[in-house]
Amino acid sequence: MALTDTSERTVPADNGEVSLLIARQVEPGYEEAFETWARAILETAAAFPGHLGYGLFRPSRDGAPWFLVHRFRDQEAFRRWQDSPERAAFFANCEGHRHTETARRELHGMETWFAEPGTTRPAPPRWKMAVSSGLAIFPISLAGNVLLGPYLVDLHLVLRTAAFAAVFSTLMTYVAMPAVSRLLRPWLTRA
Repeated sequence: MALTDTSERTVPADNGEVSLLIARQVEPGYEEAFETWARAILETAAAFPGHLGYGLFRPSRDGAPWFLVHRFRDQEAFRRWQDSPERAAFFANCEGHRHTETARRELHGMETWFAEPGTTRPAPPRWKMAVSSGLAIFPISLAGNVLLGPYLVDLHLVLRTAAFAAVFSTLMTYVAMPAVSRLLRPWLTRA
């Protein structure tokens, strides 16, 4: 079985961070060759401007796919890698790798909060993401104003806003959005 490079679908740019998740099926006995290839391509991509990080995830069970993850600062950095001769060289030399791309998903901006691990299901409609985000923002805003507001009232507006932004974004990323997206998953994924 030869290595294939599937063509990407066009996703409108939103000038935000882009995460690329790729699932690859590896033929039994070729896992070591694949892992060497995958680590090399991920490390090469990491040297590109605007690349924010990567991950390589082994299968959870025999016969399951491997997952590769790239994160880019924006659509331009993502395209620069996708169109690079370095990337093309990895796919031109497919001798002995024995793996096939089975799924590809690009996540833009807030879509990463709503991605269900291990699936390539599309993100929910933006209006559902907005409702979910609002449900997460409201209690954080209320608690922040009640608990932090009295202590920050004498700070300059810019400093007070910066303090709120730091607390809110941390709580949104690590607490509220994971909890809300998990609680609302049936509604978010319903057609």
